Amino acid sequence: MHAYRSHTCADLNKSNAGETVRLSGWVHRVRDHGGVLFIDLRDHYGMTQIIADSDSPAFAAIERLKAETVIRVDGRVKARDASLVNAKIPTGEIEVYVTEVEVLGPAEELPLPVFGDQDYPEETRLTYRFLDLRREGLHRNMMLRSRVVKSLRDRMWSRGFTEFQTPIITASSPEGARDFLVPSRLHPGKFYALPQAPQQFKQLIMVAGFDRYFQIAPCFRDEDPRADRSPTDFYQLDVEMSFVTQADVFAAVQPVIQGVFEEFGGDRRVNPDWPLISYADSALWYGTDKPDLRNPIRMQVVSDHFRGSGFAIFAKLLEQEGTEVRAIPAPGGGSRKFADRMNAFAQQQGLPGMGYIFWRRKELPQEAKNNPNHPLFQKAEQQVLTKQLDTTRSGVGFVRYSVDFMPDLPDGSHFEAAGPIAKALGPEATEALRLELGLGEGDAVFFVAGKPESFEAVAGRARMEIGRELGLIEEGTFRFAWIVDFPMYEKTDEGKIDFSHNPFSMPQGGLEALNGDPLKVKAYQYDLACNGYELVSGGIRNHTPEIMFKAFELAGYGRDEVEKRFGGMVKAFKYGAPPHGGCAAGIDRIVMLLADTANIREVIMFPMNQRAEDLMMGAPSEPTNEQMRDLKLRVIPKE
Repeated sequence: MHAYRSHTCADLNKSNAGETVRLSGWVHRVRDHGGVLFIDLRDHYGMTQIIADSDSPAFAAIERLKAETVIRVDGRVKARDASLVNAKIPTGEIEVYVTEVEVLGPAEELPLPVFGDQDYPEETRLTYRFLDLRREGLHRNMMLRSRVVKSLRDRMWSRGFTEFQTPIITASSPEGARDFLVPSRLHPGKFYALPQAPQQFKQLIMVAGFDRYFQIAPCFRDEDPRADRSPTDFYQLDVEMSFVTQADVFAAVQPVIQGVFEEFGGDRRVNPDWPLISYADSALWYGTDKPDLRNPIRMQVVSDHFRGSGFAIFAKLLEQEGTEVRAIPAPGGGSRKFADRMNAFAQQQGLPGMGYIFWRRKELPQEAKNNPNHPLFQKAEQQVLTKQLDTTRSGVGFVRYSVDFMPDLPDGSHFEAAGPIAKALGPEATEALRLELGLGEGDAVFFVAGKPESFEAVAGRARMEIGRELGLIEEGTFRFAWIVDFPMYEKTDEGKIDFSHNPFSMPQGGLEALNGDPLKVKAYQYDLACNGYELVSGGIRNHTPEIMFKAFELAGYGRDEVEKRFGGMVKAFKYGAPPHGGCAAGIDRIVMLLADTANIREVIMFPMNQRAEDLMMGAPSEPTNEQMRDLKLRVIPKE
């Protein structure tokens, strides 16, 4: 028999009854049932129940075992009585009566338990990550990650892509984050950088004549941490293709991503409709460039309803250039209590608040209901006709009424708008708003106003909060959308022009587009959003040196600096560069969504904490004097 095991802890079933076996694993749990001891023995593959009564020669040794001790047991397989079968595990039909036990690795008192799902402080979990990883949920996440990576790799090979590896030690490159610098011992005073992405190398692979590249690539960025992003390193499915348009990249990538989500999404549905949404529309409709389309709420501009209106706050605001009023429809949110709650939410997010209107039903007197001969009903009927004619004539729902009685329902009753804004606007304007937004009895609308950059992000969060509160978000579904037409440039807080996305993307319109207002230039850049997360980012690349020089010049990089920083790529483009493009998909975020967790550290084997520290290995650490001398470096003391 093997020194440690004849079977794993997931192998045995009723067909093994009567066999003598050897198992090794961790003591998951010990239970004493009055002279009979039960051990749940766990290994990587599963769990087997071990039993010892007072007649067993191993009883005394088992009595002394602590949780998470590693043991080897010999014993005989016994079939369980039908009433004792555990259908939840593969070995639930049997138990092993132990005859001998050997301790292979004793365990001290545990700083956190492996059995159960108790929530422990993250600092403890990360300090003892090797114990944390033994817990069932985390172990399952790591196995899911490995299977997802294999599936991505297999799917890319099957679609004609070839896997290549690119350098880990390279030169600094502007990719939207800070580099991790690596001092050179052989070249004192000079530094390498860990790659933020294999961007330049994968483009050079295309210039070198390799047509369809991919890599499961490690990337390194010195970033501020947040729940859906690692502060130091992450992995991405890196992709590049030659002689392609934006649509070609989408056609190549969608089946890969969709297939992985269908394979590992369990009973969750993958919506096959992946719409293309412009960056501008996404910001307008959803308040973000990574929209969650499970939420059906779509915001829209309603400024025209407030210009010169009786609601002075918005009317006066709209006199300022660049301001607008946006509406956030809230189907089913038509109560003052809900309106007050959402107003408080907006204030917590830093806005003064959100105005609102909600609609309720106003009944006709009983004697007028469904009575065509009653004057009020006749008046209602006539006004329904007027409303239909006016709506048809205006085409967009800007309806004008001469009275404040506005019937909407077959029995002559009507919707009544409530709230301070409704009173100030008057019945004609509120009814026009209701018609334009497609709202009715029991619905509400919230308003945000000002310059979009000041409220857009909060409006997006309010949209999601409204969707959650009202139960509008579609459960059990993955909804994807390609966000396209990103602006090439943005204005920094200091008023300078800088790249807003990937600096190596081709501007739409080529060199001619760069001769106008930089802030109006759109790029062939795109992201893939899923359920509120950015999963993929990419673009069609700028492969023409003159366009590249001009693009960097607008962002403040002179020709000499571009030659110095990107000399290899500039040189390569002078010797026949094919049109090319690609993207990168964040593996950590893909697995995070599939594992149904909102914290990326739950799907990374050894993550850093929120301060970018490795508590288990003690990184970052202070270098030794010898290391500093070798590198010709000196640390400047903190002031």
